[in-house]
Parts: sequence; C-alpha cells; structure tokens
Amino acid sequence: MNSKLPLPKLSNDEKQVSQDLHRHYNFTLGRFDSDADKGYLLEALAYTVRDRLMERWRLTVEKENLAKSKKVFYLSLEFLLGRSLSNAMLNLDMEESVKKSLMEFGADLEELEGEEKDAGLGNGGLGRLAACFMDSCASLQLPVMGYGIRYEYGMFHQSLREGRQVEQPDHWLRDGNPWEIERPDHVRHIKFYGHTEFYKNDNGKECARWVNTRDVLAVPFDMPIPGYQNDTVNTLRLWKAEATDEFNLQEFNEGDYADAVAEKNKAEQITMVLYPNDSSENGKELRLRQQYFLASASLQDVIADWVKENGEDFTNFAKQRCFQLNDTHPTLAVAELMRILMDDYWLEWDEAWAITTQTMAYTNHTLLPEALEKWSVRLVGELLPRLLDIIYEINARFMAEVAHRWPGDTARQRRMSIIEDGHESYVRMAYLAIVGSFSVNGVAALHSQLLVDGLFNDFYQLWPHKFNNKTNGVTPRRWLAHCNKDLATLISGSIGDKWVTDLSDIVKLEKFAEDKLFRDKWHAVKQANKVKLASLVKQKCDVDFNPEWLFDVQVKRIHEYKRQLLNILHVIHLYDKITRGDGDDVDPRCVLIGGKAAPGYVLAKLIIKLTNNVAKVVNADERVAKKLKLAFIPNYRVSSMEIICPATDLSEQISTAGKEASGTGNMKFMMNGALTIGTYDGANIEIMDAVGPEHFFLFGLRVEDIPQYRLHHSPCSIIEQDEDLARVIKLIECGHFSMFEPNIFDPILHSIRNANDPWMVAADFRSYIDAQAAAARAYQDRDSWVTSSIMNTARSGRFSSDRTISEYAKEIWKVK
Repeated sequence: MNSKLPLPKLSNDEKQVSQDLHRHYNFTLGRFDSDADKGYLLEALAYTVRDRLMERWRLTVEKENLAKSKKVFYLSLEFLLGRSLSNAMLNLDMEESVKKSLMEFGADLEELEGEEKDAGLGNGGLGRLAACFMDSCASLQLPVMGYGIRYEYGMFHQSLREGRQVEQPDHWLRDGNPWEIERPDHVRHIKFYGHTEFYKNDNGKECARWVNTRDVLAVPFDMPIPGYQNDTVNTLRLWKAEATDEFNLQEFNEGDYADAVAEKNKAEQITMVLYPNDSSENGKELRLRQQYFLASASLQDVIADWVKENGEDFTNFAKQRCFQLNDTHPTLAVAELMRILMDDYWLEWDEAWAITTQTMAYTNHTLLPEALEKWSVRLVGELLPRLLDIIYEINARFMAEVAHRWPGDTARQRRMSIIEDGHESYVRMAYLAIVGSFSVNGVAALHSQLLVDGLFNDFYQLWPHKFNNKTNGVTPRRWLAHCNKDLATLISGSIGDKWVTDLSDIVKLEKFAEDKLFRDKWHAVKQANKVKLASLVKQKCDVDFNPEWLFDVQVKRIHEYKRQLLNILHVIHLYDKITRGDGDDVDPRCVLIGGKAAPGYVLAKLIIKLTNNVAKVVNADERVAKKLKLAFIPNYRVSSMEIICPATDLSEQISTAGKEASGTGNMKFMMNGALTIGTYDGANIEIMDAVGPEHFFLFGLRVEDIPQYRLHHSPCSIIEQDEDLARVIKLIECGHFSMFEPNIFDPILHSIRNANDPWMVAADFRSYIDAQAAAARAYQDRDSWVTSSIMNTARSGRFSSDRTISEYAKEIWKVK
C-alpha cells in the first residue's frame, strides 16, 4: 500500500461514531461490562475522536512537506492545554453524534467530560497563552509546531487546610494519556557535565567537542492540535527524560540496589515535576536542566529534520526555519544552536551566528526585574561547560560591538553585559535572548513601551529595529464557543457564526445592545451560567452564592503585584460598614477569589490564609448574610475557569500599574460579557480603549505618576487620613480575623505600611473603593448593565489569539 495515498475520512455520523465507540471499548480496552465504566468509556471516546484527528494529522504533515513551506517552532516550558476531549469534538464538529452514541451506554457527555483530567503542563497565563497560540496556528493553517516538556506531575493540586494552601502532587498522567503518540524513532541524546576538548578535523580546522558527558535520552510524545473545522491538525511535541541505561546490572547483582538505579532516577527527574521550587540549590540545578533539555532536544530534532531533507547545507536554513522563544526559559537555544552548527557541522562562527540571529525570536512576558532569569556562571559551567564557552564568546563579541557604538562607556558595558559580574557571576538570560534574536516583542502596548523606555533601553538604543509589540489574545473557540455554549448559540443566531473564526465579526452585536428582547435573552443566559457557578462554589467551598447578586471575580496566580490583597481589603471594608449599621448603600455581591501561590512564596500563601479567614468570619455573620459572601475556590485550573468565566459580572484586573505585562484572563472575561474593574495597566488599557470608558471601571495611579508619587509616599499617613482604611487595618491588626492565631497577619500589615511598598496598596485603596461603589450602583440598573455586557463582548474582536498569531506570522515569522 502506498503510504502517501489519502485515507478515506471517518464519518462523524451517529452510526459510525457508535460503532467506533463500541469497538474501542470492547476491543482496544477489552471491556465487556454490562454497565459501562466511566473511566474506560471516556478513554474509548477519546480514541474514537483521536482516530478522526489522526487522518487529518497525517494529511497536514504531507501537505506541509509537499509545500516545502517555512516552518516555525514555538519553544515553551509550559502548555496549559486543559482538557482535550471537548476541544477536539468542537473542532471536529462531532458533539451531537457523540451525545447520541453515548445514550447506548446510558452516559451523559457533560458528565463524562468532567472525568477528564486537566493536562498538567503549565502554571498559569504563560502556558495558557501558548495553548491559545497553538489553537490559532492550527485554525489559521500555519505550519507551526510546538515543543515542550511532558511533565509527569503538573502544577500541584491545591487543597486548603485551616485556610492555608496545601500542595499535593498532581499526577495527571497516572491513568495514561490517550491523546499522545510516542515517537521512539525520534529520540535525542542530551549532554550534561563533562568538559570541552579542542581538536583538528580532517581538513585541519580547529574544532571543539563536548566529551565525557553524562547523557540523558529525550523521548518525544506528540499531541494533536486540531484547527477549527478545517481538517488541519498541527503537532505539539513533548519531551520525556529517560536514562541511557535502565540500571547498572553489576551494582544490582552486588546488592547495591539504590546506586544501581541512581542514574536512571536522576535522568527521569528532569521531566518529573513542572517547575520545581528553585529556592534550593538542587531546585535551581533541576530547573536549569529542564530548560537545556527542552532547548537541546528541540533544536536537535529540527536540525535532524533539516539534514534529512537538505543534507548538511545550511545556506537556506534561516529562510526556511524560525524559533519563537516563549519568555526566557528556552533561551539556551541561542547557545545550543551555535554549538550544534559549529561542533557537529563545522560551520565557522560568523556563519553559525548569522543563522542563529536570523532564526531566533524572543517574547518577553514580564516587567519585574526579579522575574528575569539569571543562572550562576558556576552552575552553568558545571552542568553545561560547552555552552558556557559559547556564551562567553557571544558576550565578548557583543561587548566589542557596544564599545564600538559607545567608546569608553564602561558603565554601559557593565549594564549590557550578558555576564553580570559581582560577588558571584551570573548569566543574564534575557540579555542572551535579545543579543541572539532578530525580534524582541512585548505582549501589550504599554508593556512593550515600558520595555524600550526602561528595562531594555540600552538594547533599544543599539537595535531599535528589533523591538515590537504583539498584544496577547485568547482563542474564541475555547473561551466562548466551547465554554459558553448558550451565549455562543444566542450570538450565532443573531449575527451568524463567522465570529468563531474571525472574532472581528462579533462587532455586529453592537446593534442589539439596546434591543430589549435581545437584552432579556442575554441576561437569561448569564443567570443560567451564574446558577452553574453557584453550584460549583457550593460543592467546593460550601458557600451559598445568590445568582441575583453581583458576581465579583478575581482568579489568577496569587502574587503581590496582582493585588488580591486590595480585593480583600475591600471585602473587609464592606463587612465593616454592614456590621456597624452603615450598610444601607452596600449592594449585594458575591466575591470569588481563586489561584495558586508558588510553594516558596510565603507572603502570597499568607494572602490565601487571610482570604479564607475573612471568608469564614463574613459568611458566618448573620448581619451580612443578605449583602455579602466571599469564597476562595481551591485548585483553580482551566476547567474551573470554563465555568467561572461565563458567570462573571465584574472582572477584577487590579495589578499595580506597570507590573502586569498583559493579562489574558481580562480578555476571557470581556469576551464573555463581564465588565472590568481595573488599573491602567497591561492589556486593560487596550480593553478600555476598545469598549469605551463608560463600560469599564478605571481606578488607581498610572505608571507615569508612580515615580513622582513615591517621593512623598507615606502609607501610614494615608491610613490615618482615610477612616475606612484605618478601620480595615484595625480589624486585621486586632486579630478579628485571627482570634486563635495572634499576629499571624503582621507581615501583610507591614507590607501595606511600608513606605517602599512597590505594589502601592494603600495609595490605590480609596480610588478602588470608589470604583467598586460605582460598579455596584451600575449593577442595580439591569438594562444598562446588560447593555454594557453586550458591548464588552461586541468589542472583544481585537483580543482573539487569531489576530495575535496573524501578526506574528506576518511581521516576525514571515509565514503564510
């Protein structure tokens, strides 16, 4: 049989789907139960759907190979995919036939979907953005392949014990993953330790090689990424670490069992856990090993594919291949590509450097200097000695270029050096990424501007042409068509369904914003979604949310700059007003907070504790029962957001101005008709510009005001002069929310009172309280609120990841 002949497409009709479902349940899984087991039925359904992906996947690869088109490789340490089943069925348009087929098993599709584990491949916004980008690349039929790590344990499972975060392993792969295909024929060897050796090759050329290494195998597992109903399926390749040898048989025979398997265990640790806590030296080493493992395996893979097609001629490599580095984590790819080209294929430095700097593109995701990764020279030298040689050479040549541009400016040379000298020397990964890339982009207009004005200004002066902005976006398939099906049906019934693949078309909803009948339908959908969320909150938190009240939601990583603390201060303020008998003007609201704190982030974990302690007091007080509820939803993840997002009325995007690079949660909420209360920060600015200030609750200092404000910033004076804030602080300080844990929240109080508080909590309190009061008043006018809700969805077209990816493709990758 000719492997190139297209296979006949499997039908999506009920009869064919039913036959395949029974075949996989009975024969693939060997189940013959009279009552179907949910877990096995879910797996059989996954295989049934995957069969249809496989044929499209194969045809996509063959089309790309025939077209010989330029290929892009998206390198990311995170891909927060969530659940795959529902997304695949939506993109294959087979949901209805699956529902009917499941009736034969007495099973409900929605219940079955809930059994699927979220793929534990990401932390938060960075990984979810990568997943949205992969969806858009496939939906736009772009030749983009993702590369990541197949973590055995994902982001920890968060539970609460006496209000505190407790981290438990998230073994998402325990029951297998039916969506992945192992590719043992593409295994790569990854080098660690050893030393560099110089020698002359057969042509007398001085060359280097990395010897006496301790190698690890990178085994690839491919996951299909389907486009929306377009027969395109792209590839996400995830690497698993394995030892080169299973164990030392001699040591095993001699009875030393632990040492016999030590190397195997150390190798497999690399991909065991997502982002280990790097507060210890072992944690730092493991994280650096993960980053190099990803970069080396992926680049070796791409180069091997190139050589298979083109031999060892790299003349056109930069025209035909491009690498997008998602933040600083994959930055070692710059030095690794140089190593492969020079050591394995004997290219001269200048030729290899030209290829590297024409193929690497870098996306920056942070304005926090402390979040810009740097690794000690000692650690890099021990773990990756050959790469350190190359990094030093890159830096020496770069410093010569800086000296030529600014003669005698040694201070600038120190500022710009990839190697940060001091008591201990460090490799600055962001600087390596900038020097080694042809494109450097931020992820929102303000973020990109702040990068060139501040953090990377020296580099911008040297290479202004490298810097650009690509405002983030989210996929409307997952974040509206799938997660809010009733609203999607209402929208499509009114304006058609073109918006699913071209979100700019959703602007047509504007004409319905003042239509009374349409507004009633819109409100009914929102209320139904709020009932679903109230049920989830009751199940997870044992708190009763009234769907008639304002649903005020903040779900994201717990971090001081995201200011969950400001949100809690507002809740305490409302509680204080009501219990003092001054709550007549307090309108009813349910406040929902969720998110995980990094295991080593002590203050963030204390903010979770404060949230839960306040919730316990507020929810138990009969005086506030008809006005206020607060809940902290544990183990916030993608599948939780799919219920939370459609039900939210007020979206909290309250980061300190200049600290949030972009945000994507703000876009998901807007797309689903939530109004935003937010600072003039990140993509909030573009959201407000799109929807209009009349449909947005703006508060707080602006980034340009903060430096001047800091000169006379006195939180203690602010507290003294603001009676409401003084009452809130006193309630925390006197132990009202910690009766049996005296002084537990002192670190939080100290952070608020600190004159050098970088998060400006006290400074923005009054403005935030006033904006919250305005939001509460606005919610009481139902028709006006629903109009604003419709306008938010109607103006969300710019925030589709399809638009973002189209800009990457046209302006950076140059692919069609």
